Amino acid sequence: MPRVIGLTGGIASGKSTVAALLRSLGAEIVDADLLAREIVAPGQPALAEIVGLFGPEVLAPDGTLDRKRLGARVFADNAARCRLNAITHPRIAAMSARRIQEAEARGHQVVIYEAALLVENGIHHAIDGVIVVAVAPEVQLTRLMAREHLDEAEARQRLTAQASLDAKLAVADYVIDNNGSPEVLRPQVEAVWRDVLAGGPKVRRRALRGKDLEPR
Repeated sequence: MPRVIGLTGGIASGKSTVAALLRSLGAEIVDADLLAREIVAPGQPALAEIVGLFGPEVLAPDGTLDRKRLGARVFADNAARCRLNAITHPRIAAMSARRIQEAEARGHQVVIYEAALLVENGIHHAIDGVIVVAVAPEVQLTRLMAREHLDEAEARQRLTAQASLDAKLAVADYVIDNNGSPEVLRPQVEAVWRDVLAGGPKVRRRALRGKDLEPR
């Protein structure tokens, strides 16, 4: 298996921006959040299970999952969020492992595994390193409200559903500060990628399996 370096950060921290910069430098990205959308596409078993659990009102008029409506429900109800995760997380893990294996078949020796809940789900224990994208809480709140068109109460509800920045920093091998401009961000990303290509930060002792990417 290639070395797998996790990329994470709080919601609206700029993790996807960092992933795009890494991709521009030649990194192979496996995006768990993107796979989460694929597994709930129309016709997929996960979507049918979600509708069976939450009702047809979580569907948009075109038959796709209304992520905003579903999000409003599960972020207000921890038990509902756990039931949703039980449907989606094993499927995301299995598909992620397949994508990593496909990257290996194409000759990639390093894969960046982008996942919002990398630390919350304990996945950092099974991979070769962790990049954390960090922003100040007030910056994160403002960005989240603007991006998702949420009021402050809704935004704070989503922020508290994730692990704190301190919890992520505690397991980070690399920290990228995204409080500033793109001109400040890119050199940090380039420096991290150079170190990863040079062999940092550590070595996993066994092959990564699908169940390693499931919550612990």
